[in-house]
Amino acid sequence: MYRINNHYEPETVSQAISMLHQNSSLVVIAGGTDVLIKMHGGNLQDVDILSLRSIGGLDRIEKTKDGTMHIGPMATFSQINQSALMQEYIPVLANAAITMGGPQIRNTATIGGNVCNGATSADSASTLFALNARLYLESIEGTRIVPIEDFYMGPGKVDLKPDELLIDIQVEAKDYEGFCGKYIKFTVRNAMDIATLGVAAVCRVDSSGIIEDLRIGLGVAGPTPRRCHEAEDYAIGKEVNQETLQGIGERAVLAAQARTSWRASKEYREHLVKTLSQRAIEEALAEVGGAGC
Repeated sequence: MYRINNHYEPETVSQAISMLHQNSSLVVIAGGTDVLIKMHGGNLQDVDILSLRSIGGLDRIEKTKDGTMHIGPMATFSQINQSALMQEYIPVLANAAITMGGPQIRNTATIGGNVCNGATSADSASTLFALNARLYLESIEGTRIVPIEDFYMGPGKVDLKPDELLIDIQVEAKDYEGFCGKYIKFTVRNAMDIATLGVAAVCRVDSSGIIEDLRIGLGVAGPTPRRCHEAEDYAIGKEVNQETLQGIGERAVLAAQARTSWRASKEYREHLVKTLSQRAIEEALAEVGGAGC
């Protein structure tokens, strides 16, 4: 049952921010696939809803002259997957978007809602971590820029103040140009399941097979998404071979902070982290024809 006291639909970001400033208890709703489930389950009752769907431009996907990719928080997963810009410049994110639920969910769920919900299982999180995404948060006091790695503070908890809105997700050119990438979502069932583990690898390899840069993002391994910095540092300057990949996988486990839940044991998650981080790199390279991204 949905018990909503009031429903507001501002037409501009400034109107929305003003409303939030005046009433920080407003519940912001984008696509609604998370908020409405909470309401239906009784976790949210008698709420005042602030809908973002009437604000123009928040679903934009564009590339500016400096190469920065801008992804509006109201862009749905279908829009991200079908975007010609995403497919050309950041295909790893476009392909990750298709793993989000079924067609009905992808047509409704937004990347901003997915991020701000704070779930470690968010299908966009691992890839955005690997891409060094930056989040632009706006309040009546101005704009605050937060690297996505600093945004997740705990299970379901993010660094978003009650009077702030996520208005833009940015990936700079230096973080995607020349890189190949792969997102692997491991699930118990093949169809529309929440991930047991999500791994995104973004790498740049020269023509002789030497790793110039590597970033690995993990989801569901621990209470929040993670970057595998020790594994990344280990890989730089090494040739892509089984010994290097094994070393990367072993060090990725150290960053995971895996835990046991009803979905999987700690030991099984660590096995998945070790195996899938290696596989993501191999498949990323295979999709561009081998060495040299």
